[in-house]
Amino acid sequence: MNQIIIHVDMDAFYASVEIRDNPALKGKPLIIGSLPQERGVVATCSYEARKFGVHSAMNIKDAYRLCPGGIYMHPNFEKYRSVSAQLHDIWNTYASASETIALDEAYLDVTETARTWDTACEFAQAIKRRTREELHLTCSVGIAYSKTAAKTASEEKKPDGYFEIPTKEAFVRLIIDRPVQVLYTVGKKTAEKLTRAGIRTVRNIHERPEEVIRLLGKQGQWIVQQALGEDNRRVTAYRPEDAKSISRELTFQKDVDDFDFLRDVLFLLALSVERRAARVGLYGEGVSLKITYADMKSITRSRLTRSTRSAAVIYQEAVSLLEQIRHQPVRLIGTGIYHLTGESGRQLTFDDFLPDARQAEQQQTAAELRRLGSRYGLNFADNLDKIFHGETLYKTVEYMRKHR
Repeated sequence: MNQIIIHVDMDAFYASVEIRDNPALKGKPLIIGSLPQERGVVATCSYEARKFGVHSAMNIKDAYRLCPGGIYMHPNFEKYRSVSAQLHDIWNTYASASETIALDEAYLDVTETARTWDTACEFAQAIKRRTREELHLTCSVGIAYSKTAAKTASEEKKPDGYFEIPTKEAFVRLIIDRPVQVLYTVGKKTAEKLTRAGIRTVRNIHERPEEVIRLLGKQGQWIVQQALGEDNRRVTAYRPEDAKSISRELTFQKDVDDFDFLRDVLFLLALSVERRAARVGLYGEGVSLKITYADMKSITRSRLTRSTRSAAVIYQEAVSLLEQIRHQPVRLIGTGIYHLTGESGRQLTFDDFLPDARQAEQQQTAAELRRLGSRYGLNFADNLDKIFHGETLYKTVEYMRKHR
């Protein structure tokens, strides 16, 4: 049996959730991300805002220039994660395998559960209906014979769209005269390279496959395969351990040259990383530090360490890395763990057999929280859960920056 794959993609997910929860926002240009007076970018925006030219990843200053009358909000990631879990519970009902791409997007393999194309189409329509009726949100759904075609199909009628691409021939007919960017692996730079060679449409790729491969190597081979409608990739269930790293970073509203303050921020970021890692049951065998200076130059430093997800260890290693870099004003700071493993695959260390060592780490964490609370006049111990919500952490650090 040929594969039958559904691709589900929510429509302006963050913005749609906020509009659902506050109907007064309906029909207005809503921009989720940083606020206009802050540094940062657009995370997503409503379709009304897109009419002004606003789009995801746009600098927030540019968004405000295009849409000064928009409504600007910080994202609430805890809420979006909760809604995402509800969405995936609905979607996974119909699939034998589900590959999560993001909070609001997934590939579903319905080959075995549906068994026929007609039944798979009924599944796709049921997903749209249940998403709307149970969560009061809309999604765009594509159903196709491959992952590439399913993703293309879900984009075809956005928002609140539905589209079918049953065969390779149907896929090629659909895209043959479209720009090369219709192939999802062709980004801006790749498109520019192809365009300079006179390859502007999918039809041009069909006509000159050898040149595409010569220009782009292995990537070119994959692009040619996509253009021909060939994609045999399977839907692979996401596993947290497949992630390359777990990290947390923060951009300051004003550049910081006080490295003692940066150490305090690193501790809160290390705590956040510890919580994220514990939530998915992972450990890291390396700690990283990321710094973006005021001149926008970014550096990353890392070192291998014992298998850990302890905030105390992450903080200690990150501070050590911080002490090795040049001291000049900092715009962004972040830390994380990498070389991730689960409980069963991790390399045990001597400390794992010493309860006193683990207890010492917990005591170090508690002492550091007390020190920060005393320094900034904040009650970290009783409000720790709230602090790690994205917007609250940002506000907490900004308060600390102003009162240090």
